[in-house]
Amino acid sequence: MKRIVLSLWICAATSLAQSAPDATLDRLADDFWKWRAQFAPFTSDDVNRMERPGGLRDWSRAAIDRRRADLAQFDARWKKIDAARWPVARQVDYRLMGSALARVHWELEGNPRWRRDPTFYIEQTLTALSEALTVPAPYDEVRSREILTRIENIPAILHDGEANLDQPPAPFATVAIGELDRIRDRLRKMAAALQPHTTLELPQLKSATETAATALEHFRADLQKRLPSLPQQTALGRDAFVWLLRNVALMPFTPEEMLAMGRQEWNRAVAFETYEKNRNKDVPPLPFAKDIDSWIKQTATKELQVRDFLEARGILTVPPWIQHYTLRPTPDYLSALGFTEQDDFTSPSRLKENCIRYVTEPSPNAGYFFRATAQDPRPLTVHEGIPGHYLQLCLSWKHEDPIRRHYYDSGANEGIGFYAEEMMLQAGLFDDPAAAAGHTREIIYNFMRLRALRVEVDVRLALGEFTLEQAANYLREKVPMDEQTAREEAIGFSSGPGGGLTYQIGKLQITKMLAEAKMKQRDKFDLRAFHDFVWRNGNVPISLQRWELLGDASDLPPLP
Repeated sequence: MKRIVLSLWICAATSLAQSAPDATLDRLADDFWKWRAQFAPFTSDDVNRMERPGGLRDWSRAAIDRRRADLAQFDARWKKIDAARWPVARQVDYRLMGSALARVHWELEGNPRWRRDPTFYIEQTLTALSEALTVPAPYDEVRSREILTRIENIPAILHDGEANLDQPPAPFATVAIGELDRIRDRLRKMAAALQPHTTLELPQLKSATETAATALEHFRADLQKRLPSLPQQTALGRDAFVWLLRNVALMPFTPEEMLAMGRQEWNRAVAFETYEKNRNKDVPPLPFAKDIDSWIKQTATKELQVRDFLEARGILTVPPWIQHYTLRPTPDYLSALGFTEQDDFTSPSRLKENCIRYVTEPSPNAGYFFRATAQDPRPLTVHEGIPGHYLQLCLSWKHEDPIRRHYYDSGANEGIGFYAEEMMLQAGLFDDPAAAAGHTREIIYNFMRLRALRVEVDVRLALGEFTLEQAANYLREKVPMDEQTAREEAIGFSSGPGGGLTYQIGKLQITKMLAEAKMKQRDKFDLRAFHDFVWRNGNVPISLQRWELLGDASDLPPLP
């Protein structure tokens, strides 16, 4: 009897010893994500938006030093945890937290945009304001006060920015100067259009806007004064870039391997687009949506057809609680501000609301993506909406594991969005009876050209082999695409290394994982089950998904 009691006690003690670190990881994650929501920088990448507590933001040197100290404490807590004997799923969570901590190191030290990129402070001011305004109006008292707070916060943030910026590269300063052109007029138009949708009084809103405009004009003038003396080099260099790939993105590839992968995919995309254009050479072009109302209605109809197609073909589960990907006219206050990111994917607390993509009147002269979706809304629907980002994000936000609900990684998110495009093409979505549908397949193949080229542009910018202007010209000529979109792409990849390659490299990681799962499971392989796993864990880097799904950690870089 004593032996039985002793054995039970040993088992209980062992179980407690194993579960205590497990609980420690959850406490660390809970503390970290609350801290992260409060202090993470705003970004122009709409996929990586997060729900944040309201209030003022502080980018003073003292505040940055406090964040460094907080990060050191999180690092110490993470390193004390021994997860080696945990089940693989929990080891994945442990590695996720390591990646999340590494991302903060990257923002503060690896790519310290707060110190080297004036456009960073435009993101902390105008992008922060735009993000608040992508949530559809009307705005109640709480949201109205937060909008006002973000406007009133602009002068202090820019004051910190002027003190922090240490010889920023001239190309970044030039971009910031251009983005602030006519800023007072734009803010005045925004305030006048916005006020009726808020609980704010117009004089109050106008006063805050004028003060913000003065600060933004001063910031712009200071950059113009400093511009002749600023360095031209924007690249962070190979060592920093490889550190990002290994520690944040958890990708196993060298820059040279990714260049080869991107080049091979570009050749493939060009060949397929050529075949398709030859096939459709006598087919009338796709008509443009005649007006914004018909465009909105067509998108709603096509989105339902995509959902039905996924279900009928057994490709991916779309739960009935998922709302819809919709188009909506861009409000005047967003147009005036110079709004660039068009999507509101909702958020964990807004899952009962529709996803919105804001659009303007369709035109053949519109930018690259607007023009494509005005011809056929499905290519953008499958990437941005169903089954792409909107569906993936909603499923991930409902994940029972809070670590996976909060974590984000563009390699997985954008890899899934891009993978969805060709997956739906190969599954037959664009095999419409209408002959003109062949031109939609051309759009998909041209998207493939762009995403493959992004790898080369991203890598060569990071390694210092492309200037910003060379990158923009390269995209404009090789995709081809309009000059404004090409420049916006180059600017984003130059200031945020690693973002452009995520589409293509993430997609290739998913197709590799699918092939391995099929060969391992043979006749038991279920395409819907595979996709359900990938989408539900869509915030998780693909190397970690592969480890959990297939038990193979060979693509995972070692722990630092």
